[in-house]
Amino acid sequence: MTARIALVTGASSGIGTAIARRLAADGFAVMAAGRDAARTRAVAAAIPGVRTWIGSLIASEACEQLVATCVEAFGGLDLLVNNAGIWHAATAEETTDAIWHETIACNLSSAFFLSRAAMPHLRRRGGAIVNIASNWGLAGGPCAVAYCASKGGMVLMTRAMTIDHAAEGVRINAICPGDVETPMLYRDGAQRGLDREAALRESAAGSRSGRVTSPEEVAALVAFLASDAAAQINGAAIPIDGGNCA
Repeated sequence: MTARIALVTGASSGIGTAIARRLAADGFAVMAAGRDAARTRAVAAAIPGVRTWIGSLIASEACEQLVATCVEAFGGLDLLVNNAGIWHAATAEETTDAIWHETIACNLSSAFFLSRAAMPHLRRRGGAIVNIASNWGLAGGPCAVAYCASKGGMVLMTRAMTIDHAAEGVRINAICPGDVETPMLYRDGAQRGLDREAALRESAAGSRSGRVTSPEEVAALVAFLASDAAAQINGAAIPIDGGNCA
């Protein structure tokens, strides 16, 4: 049986690496895209069946090139995982033009450009898109105006695209994590003077479940949404945040 083919962005660390690893273990051929060449190549070297694409995905031309490269390398595309994203802690008054434009470009525009480029290939194979949004795309959060706008836009983009493409056999869903134990969580803590243990304790204390979500738990949800068991799940925005959105 021919392997299914997945394209995962933001694959050089954290959630993206866990997703690439899980999908490869499930038999996918994986194209791992990342901006950091050394880290992305290290991920590919550690996971059988993974190839890499290195570069920024802010421009639509780069997104189109990535999809074309994946299709040329593997012969098609079954799953697009829009995981790449950034975070700047800032209120509206603290959010500069540069922060706003970079956040929207990285978190939302690139996901749209990739989805648009991938759609003909996904339609051909009855494929799926999984967008990694955030529980702050479902409800607001402090010092996160640009981030919330980008992730809220991703959730509604997911739903709008489902309306347009469900009848064509393409499934599009969003996953909305809360705090996840990733380098981004530790970087945010460091900016506030917290070491790794203190940042993790703070995040765990803010969760109804009393702990932080692991990247592997998010990856497992991606794998489920990509499977035939989720054939009738389309247009969903699924929190994975220990109950914080309840």
